[in-house]
Amino acid sequence: MIRAGIVGATGYAGAELVRILTGHPEVDVTMLVSRQYSGVAFDTVYPAFKGVVDATCQALDVDRICDQTDVVFLALPHKIPMSIVPQLISRGKKVIDLSADFRIKDAAIYERHYQPHTAADLLSKAVYGLCEVFSEQIQAANLIGNPGCYPTSVLLPLIPLIQQNLIDIQSIIADAKSGVSGAGRSPSLGIHICEVSESFKAYKVASHRHNPEIDEVLSTVSSDPVHITFVPHLVPMNRGMLTTIYCTLSKDVDDQKIDNCLNSYYKDRNFVRVLSGDQLPETRFVRGTNFCDIGFRIDKQRLILISAIDNLVKGAAGQAVQNMNLMLGFDEVAGLDTMPYPV
Repeated sequence: MIRAGIVGATGYAGAELVRILTGHPEVDVTMLVSRQYSGVAFDTVYPAFKGVVDATCQALDVDRICDQTDVVFLALPHKIPMSIVPQLISRGKKVIDLSADFRIKDAAIYERHYQPHTAADLLSKAVYGLCEVFSEQIQAANLIGNPGCYPTSVLLPLIPLIQQNLIDIQSIIADAKSGVSGAGRSPSLGIHICEVSESFKAYKVASHRHNPEIDEVLSTVSSDPVHITFVPHLVPMNRGMLTTIYCTLSKDVDDQKIDNCLNSYYKDRNFVRVLSGDQLPETRFVRGTNFCDIGFRIDKQRLILISAIDNLVKGAAGQAVQNMNLMLGFDEVAGLDTMPYPV
């Protein structure tokens, strides 16, 4: 059994990691770390785990983590992971970081949108963990920058089409909607129930930190600079993400070419479902699962792509476990074969 540690186990993504890894056939969760709840039983923080997870949260101690784990998941706010990842990597640990610290290759871009990077020498060694696109690199990696939830929902529909030159890369607009859990568990006025209930809003328009992450990956796969217009929205629901993408089609591209491209690219991938006929993605169809559903429509020369993911699973913890499976040579679906809820 592989020993896994989760640092930041009491945040929403951390708790999802506990849920998924506890049911993983190849993993023993040996350490749960939480600064806020050190010394507190995990099932006291999350009573849903009563009788299922018998563990007490511990304080952050890198030496203890290295002694008791083989793979470490960091479900922490950005800036904190970069301070401990070098120690973990130097001691031979496999690390999957769910923050933004190791997603962006260009340190200058990262620092423009976040803060100074204190482990920039590791950026070239980190692999961007979009499993369906970079699986070969992930298998050989020791450090994964787990993609953001919004980027996952935008990149998976677009990358196959860009690689086949089926769309104009300068015409892309992404309109994305997320449940409130995407803002994390720490309380703040903007996610107070009175602020979000019975309302729907755009936020960080043309200034969201996931925009440069999306642009960098799309520029890499297209070999040309790409900048998309990205507008996130907050929806008054707990979890789920629906993204609608608009772009201009290249000449003589029809429904069949789009359908063939997406189905061909994802035919051997377990967690991307390309919908056909009258079906279009909905968040309820992927709730609690690691699926990304993709559908599309063509309106004259404009392509409309729609994707749906669970922001806490495929957008965070599920994709992190999928990355671990690839890194360690496990079945890619291990621990992630949860049946969807029918309603």
